[in-house]
Amino acid sequence: MDWKNVKTIAVIGLSDKPERDSYRVADYLQEQGFRIIPVNPTKNNILGEKCYPSLKDIPKDVEVDLVDVFRKSEAVPDIVEETLAFKAQVLWLQEGVVHEEAAEKARQTGIEVIMDKCIMKEHREDVV
Repeated sequence: MDWKNVKTIAVIGLSDKPERDSYRVADYLQEQGFRIIPVNPTKNNILGEKCYPSLKDIPKDVEVDLVDVFRKSEAVPDIVEETLAFKAQVLWLQEGVVHEEAAEKARQTGIEVIMDKCIMKEHREDVV
């Protein structure tokens, strides 16, 4: 799947603070027509959407196409495990988030992995 064709994006580590990168990126994606599902264990709602503590807490009838990760690289192996169980098609690790072994594990199961890039910057480049 081409990541530009996704409809629903789970944003892991989404902050409710407008000055944070995760908030700005998720807000931009919403403005572009993507459905955002916030994943943050300490919040109830962000950007008008219900928050879930983890990927595994998102209802199974909600189809998530892409998992966008705003967490430290050490958290990526666990996130990959949850992504595999969730059957997302794309795993996006934001700028500064790199974990080669976990990314390779995801790739071996057919998940497209984009690492150390900002989805907002990439989307803007394609739109222009």
